Amino acid sequence: MDDNLPGRGNVAATMERILYEVKKVVVGQDHFLERVLVATLAQGHLLVEGVPGLAKTLTVKTLAQTIRGSFRRIQFTPDLVPADLVCTRIYNQKTGEFSTSLGPVFANLLLADEINRAPAKVQSALLEVMQERQVTIAGETFRVPEPFVVMATQNPIETEGTYPLPEAQVDRFMMKVLVGYPSEDEERVIVERMTGPAIAVATVTTTEQLAALQRECRRGYVDPALIDYGVRLAAATREPHRVGLADLSRYISFGASPRATIHLIEAARALALLRGRDYVLPEDVIDLAPDVLRHRLVLSYEALADGQNADALIKKIMQSVPAPVKPLQNHVAYARPAAQS
Repeated sequence: MDDNLPGRGNVAATMERILYEVKKVVVGQDHFLERVLVATLAQGHLLVEGVPGLAKTLTVKTLAQTIRGSFRRIQFTPDLVPADLVCTRIYNQKTGEFSTSLGPVFANLLLADEINRAPAKVQSALLEVMQERQVTIAGETFRVPEPFVVMATQNPIETEGTYPLPEAQVDRFMMKVLVGYPSEDEERVIVERMTGPAIAVATVTTTEQLAALQRECRRGYVDPALIDYGVRLAAATREPHRVGLADLSRYISFGASPRATIHLIEAARALALLRGRDYVLPEDVIDLAPDVLRHRLVLSYEALADGQNADALIKKIMQSVPAPVKPLQNHVAYARPAAQS
């Protein structure tokens, strides 16, 4: 790592400064903001569900300012076509050649607003970008800028005229975060800030430095017992009877994929760094599990008829899958060099 880039000891301080700048504008929503930073550090994508007016767009736009990165917002509508997202070929009559015009996905932070309002072919156009971080058109491949984070929003109160996201795309999102209304005190501060003078947001870091922080994040130590815990959680969503929850089998048509376990461990590393540690503790995994798993469970019609939801089922599964004992500090210090050598 370059000398001018933040080292491991400064990762938490740098992210704390970013959060401080974002919270100059965004009031409350601590859980949501923490998950945005986790996704940014872990190079994951975020699916956000909440009613309009809860500062989802403002959060991503402000975050882009703090890292001196590019920000694009795409309003998904039923008449959108894939070329509106990725890129299109333009024919030049003078030269007789085609040129490529890159679409709005070529940004550091991409906000896909109300993603479920566009048809499946448009939603699927994001698949290659989200997974491979590139776009291929006419045999030519274009890489998106680094870092690259997609935050997609869904409106839970208007389902008419919407299209459910393909399961293959839902699985690409590292987490699904539910955003609720602010408290009365928070809403009072929101009104005062939004109706007052514009607030200046300082640049904390650059995209190059953020990319270095992301690489540093992947070096965080994860005890094998925690990886095993993540595997057992994901497996329990597929076969609940193996953890003594046979009655849940009729509620879950499909459980979490192995990508859920990968995302859970990657997100736990990022959360540990935000909390000032370069090793993961059980509480990091436990804290993130609902956000990582809730959108990956495909519930049966019987679950919907009985009023069951993914969060309630995940809570029961986590109660039946014991977390490992917190590793001792000297064990972490001993095991980390061996894992990195």
